[in-house]
Amino acid sequence: MKKKRIVIADDHTILRDGLKSLLNSVGGYDVIGEAADGLEAIQLAEKEHPDLLLIDLSMPKMTGMDAIREIKKRAPETRIVVLTVHDNEEFIGECLKTGAQGYILKDASQKELVAGIQTVLAGKPYLSPGVSEKVIEGYLTGRKTFHVPSAMDALSQREREILKLIAEGYSNKAIAGYLYISHRTVEKHRANLMSKLGLHNAAELTAFAIEKGLVLKSQ
Repeated sequence: MKKKRIVIADDHTILRDGLKSLLNSVGGYDVIGEAADGLEAIQLAEKEHPDLLLIDLSMPKMTGMDAIREIKKRAPETRIVVLTVHDNEEFIGECLKTGAQGYILKDASQKELVAGIQTVLAGKPYLSPGVSEKVIEGYLTGRKTFHVPSAMDALSQREREILKLIAEGYSNKAIAGYLYISHRTVEKHRANLMSKLGLHNAAELTAFAIEKGLVLKSQ
């Protein structure tokens, strides 16, 4: 039987190594690439078109959420399983709406993780038990959507990408290089961000990005 081709995207090397070791021990899987940030995940998915991408949400340069959106455009046949610590309704609902077929919490057992991957590769959705409870509870109590409108809704995907990179301390020149756009385009997006959000400088943009969970305080 042909092995399923998998890409792992997580900014922690130890976790990637552990996942790769687990999948190798189970058999039937071939980890063909690893990504340490959202941009690398997109590039790998577009180049390799793996059967499945296992991706974290909190990563440098581009969030897993934004990476999923782009990957679904460039490699729509790739199935996506989110592996994350985030168990709140907004993250769950947004990931499912964006195109992820699986959502597994990082405190899951190895057995559950493998079962989730197998389920998604078989063409069925998979949610960790705790995640399923939140989804069911949301619908039973009449919350037809988990999305809560916020200032982030006014931003385009490109603006979200640039906001994250600004908050991570990258210069306009570095951002232009990462995203393959001109320095002037970055400046324009930066100005649009401040205008839309009512902010005035990089420090305020950074504080906003931290508040919205785009970057961690330690970054």
